Amino acid sequence: MYPIWRLSRDGRGVRDMAGTTALPDAAAAAATGLVRLRRMAAMRAFDETCLEALRRGAIHGELHVGIGQEAVGAGMAEALRPEDAVVSTHRNHFHALAKGVDARALLAEICERATGLCGGFGGHMHPFDPATGFSATGIVGASLPVALGYAHAFRLRGQAAVAVGVTGDGGAHSGAFHETLVIAGARRLPLVVLVENNGLAISVPFDAITPTKTVAERAPAWGATGLHVDGTDVDAVAGAFARAMEHARGGGGPVILEATCHRFRGHFEGDPEGYRSRAERQHLRERHDPIALCRARLEAAGLAPATLDAILSEEKTRARAMLADVLADPLPDPSEARRHVFTETP
Repeated sequence: MYPIWRLSRDGRGVRDMAGTTALPDAAAAAATGLVRLRRMAAMRAFDETCLEALRRGAIHGELHVGIGQEAVGAGMAEALRPEDAVVSTHRNHFHALAKGVDARALLAEICERATGLCGGFGGHMHPFDPATGFSATGIVGASLPVALGYAHAFRLRGQAAVAVGVTGDGGAHSGAFHETLVIAGARRLPLVVLVENNGLAISVPFDAITPTKTVAERAPAWGATGLHVDGTDVDAVAGAFARAMEHARGGGGPVILEATCHRFRGHFEGDPEGYRSRAERQHLRERHDPIALCRARLEAAGLAPATLDAILSEEKTRARAMLADVLADPLPDPSEARRHVFTETP
């Protein structure tokens, strides 16, 4: 676990929605920036390690990585509390790490090992960790009703906890999205719907099927609060997510937080990506890389490039060593293949 720089409740020290910055002092800004850079570096190294595991044949079926979307996952981490719940999607690794899921156990689950979070039964799209309150589903939009259930339970129990349901721009067009927000808005439940809008619902451009410019602007229709943030700016995400969580935790009702971002790879590994050109993909990497943007800001603030290089290198080394360790773990016992399918109660 990395140290977390605790931001003040009024959001000072992070970039606000208007794009201005109010930092308490240069040292605090540098400390916060380094924590966020390391967190993003760890997330990218984790997904690059998953790609290596796939190449080695340790992962079967589809693999969805979030490379390019690290600022959203890293920006969530500071405002999440242990009692909160996060329900994610098929592209879930960064959200799991943000919630505090053990990286090794998560990688072991993705690599289908008996030592994984779910003993290798859940795989990449369905990790579940009750200890941290994290779960995910591969069904588009289905994360939201589950998060709604958490939010309703928190209300019934009188807990000051928040449920976060993650979806993409495609999931924001699903019936589950509408139905979840109808109930959450009517009952003013502590729910944050985080929309990672990477502009593509698999291969369909957002603006080709969306009558509004953003998802967030629809929030009043459900009695919710809408926030829109640049999802490539980790400071902006951290500030907006903290405000969304505080609003929901304080009884203000549900929040739709839309973070516009970019995925650098296909929808899944093996996706031919016929819907966008190689030049477009290259442009995204060169101009919208959240790690590069964060690093440039830190260098401009006077941090030495060698210090930042060391952070990126350390996380890559850590991830490679973790993969080697995980691949030495045993595979699940074939005799247990039918466990969790039928009840084990006589």
